[in-house]
Formats: sequence, structure tokens, C-alpha cells
Amino acid sequence: MTISPYSHTQKSFVDAIASLLGKGKRHAALLYAQWMREGNIFLERMEAQALPLTQEILGLCDRSLPELSLIKEEGKTVKFLLKYADGLESESVVLPMHNAVTLCISSQVGCKMGCTFCETGKMGLLRHLTAAEIVSQVYYARHVLNHSVRNIVFMGMGEPFDNYEAVMQAIAVLTDPAGLKIVPRRITVSTSGNVDAIGRFTADADPALNLAVSVNAPNDQVRDKIMPVNKKWNMEQLKAAMQAYCAHPRRQILVEYVLLKGINDSLEDADELAAYLEGLKVKVNLIPYNAQKRDRFEPPEQEQLDIFLERMRAKGYQTLLRQNKGRAIMAACGQLGDLQQRKHWVKIGRKGEADHGG
Repeated sequence: MTISPYSHTQKSFVDAIASLLGKGKRHAALLYAQWMREGNIFLERMEAQALPLTQEILGLCDRSLPELSLIKEEGKTVKFLLKYADGLESESVVLPMHNAVTLCISSQVGCKMGCTFCETGKMGLLRHLTAAEIVSQVYYARHVLNHSVRNIVFMGMGEPFDNYEAVMQAIAVLTDPAGLKIVPRRITVSTSGNVDAIGRFTADADPALNLAVSVNAPNDQVRDKIMPVNKKWNMEQLKAAMQAYCAHPRRQILVEYVLLKGINDSLEDADELAAYLEGLKVKVNLIPYNAQKRDRFEPPEQEQLDIFLERMRAKGYQTLLRQNKGRAIMAACGQLGDLQQRKHWVKIGRKGEADHGG
């Protein structure tokens, strides 16, 4: 039996080692902190008499990382792919910000939500990532690629709330002060509108964690066409869940709105969106549509983007227009994914496990 530090907090790692060896708690705690905080094990820091026990503990650990299968750069924006034992790959993006580095990570390979403006949704869901596979993306960015990652956004491949338990365990590992030590207020979890899971998150999560909700439409008629999830949980149900979440004084929601030319970008759409958000503590993030490998939509012209932005601000909402970095390397919002992975999944005889979503 081996123990992966990427799936454990320091406490659970120490407990797991102690249950196998009946000893070694102090040494296990030191080794965990070294590996997760510093990216290495420093045996020279150990007392000589402790080395046999240290080696015994290390023999129980699986510290291996997935294979780096691809890395692409556009300026300071970096996309990297990690390949797992089954040959499937996750995509992660390092995003330079004004005062910190943000890492966009994946929670699944593919996604079953089927949003029509998203490349990942065209893959269907191939499989969930484990907590260790989620954490390994952060570890890799920080300790192998040497990026000083401070912010984490679950906005890569997949619907995080469709893989709820693994995502929440990964967050526990990421925020462990003895390990990677990501501050909870610097982690954002994005959902396409899983109302049941928003309720769980409202009850379970540290209030400092951030929630983002992809609304993307001013009404049910438009949202039904572009986001299949709306047929299960409509906008009225979604708003009720957001209201319950916002009831906590420390919480607000980042509302994500992908602007599609001629679909949801008019002044009337802005007015209707503003009315829908009334009573919620929100910040609005407008995202111009990014090109897919096979486009169904177009982004609005810059003039229309500016008009929509100013109307939302005039309605009293703090609103930003996202500057999408990494478009040229298919690393911007909605661009992650590779349909060839579905072919691989079928080829290795797991077609029955794939979920096309919809």
C-alpha cells in the first residue's frame, strides 16, 4: 500500500503513516511539509538516528507526478497538459495578473454539461479527476514549472460540482497551512448552475472560499438553448440558490457572462440580466466569446462589448470585461479540450464509461 501526499492534508497523511507503522508521526509531518511546501525532501535536515524511520516512511509514499505531455506559451500565459496513467490528459493554465499569478485548474477530463460555447463540453465527460490529480496540477505549476501561484480558479476542464467530493478534498489539501498553504479567499470554484451542489457548498464551505456562477443568459429562453443544465435547474431555482449563498455576510458571487454576438449581447439583454441579479451580492465578469475549433458563435464587436459593460455599471453592478489571455494557444475561457481524447477513451475499451452529457 502506498500513500499519496497529494490526496492528504498533513494530519490525514500523518494518521495514515501511523496506522501502517504504529510510529513516525513527527517525521511524517516534517516530510509532508518539506515536500508540499518546498517541493523536495531534505534528508540532511534529519537527525542521523532518524534516517532509517524516514526511509521507511518514504517507502510508503507515492510522490510520483503525471507526465508533462505538452506546454505552450503566449507571452507570460502558459498552458500545460498532464497525462495520467490511463493516457487521458488534463489542461491547466498559468495566468499572470496585476499582483499575483493565478492558476486555472481542471476537475474532470471533459465535461457532461454540454454548454454550446465551450470546447470542453464537446468532449463529453470522460472521467472525474481524483483529489490527488487535481492537487498535482497546483504542485506541478508551483514546484516543477516554478510559478509563484497564489490564486486558484476551478475554471478549467469540467464542472467542479459534478465532482464535488474530490474537489472539496482537493481544496482541503490546497489550503492546509502545513502544505501548499493557498489562502481560502484566493480560491474560486465555478459552476454552470448545479443548484443542489450550490446548496451543499453553502453549508459545507469556508465562507472565505469564492463561488462563481456561469449565468450567460438574461432569461430561460436563451439559457435553455446554450446551457442544457438550465432544463434541470432553471434561472428561478438558480437565483434562489444564489440568494441562500449570499445570505452569509462574507459572501458574494462572481457572475460569469459569456457574450455571444446576436444571442445575449443587446442592451435589452443587459437590462434583463440586471433585473435578474437584483437583490444578490454579485460582481459581474463579462467574457467575450472565444473561438472554438468548430465555431457556432461570434464575439460581439468591441463597441457592443463596451455598451453592454457601461449599461451594467449604470445599473449599479461592479462589472469587469475580461481580457482573455491565451487565445492563440487555446488557453482562454471555453477553449480547453481535445476531442481526440474521446477517441482514445473509446479505443481503450471504456466507451460505456463516457458520458456525452446534454
